[in-house]
Amino acid sequence: MPDHAHWLLQLHGGESLAVLVGRLKSASARRANAALGRRSPVWATGYHDRAVRSEQALSDVARYLVANPLRRGLVERIGDYPYWDAVWL
Repeated sequence: MPDHAHWLLQLHGGESLAVLVGRLKSASARRANAALGRRSPVWATGYHDRAVRSEQALSDVARYLVANPLRRGLVERIGDYPYWDAVWL
């Protein structure tokens, strides 16, 4: 998405979601700023999360996320989006 990101994450070990999201935001912001030759904020503070509690809910969420570029009109077919694939599908 051009103005936000959707991540479907699975936690392992003792790392909290807040720590993992912080690490993802930090690493991606460093790379984006390096590629753009700037030093400015990339992400808004905070995030929205949703717990997935069943295999069916996991498949539903993954399908929703994969179809987002199609619903937003970024592609004509899901397969045209370079990041469409998910291990959960």
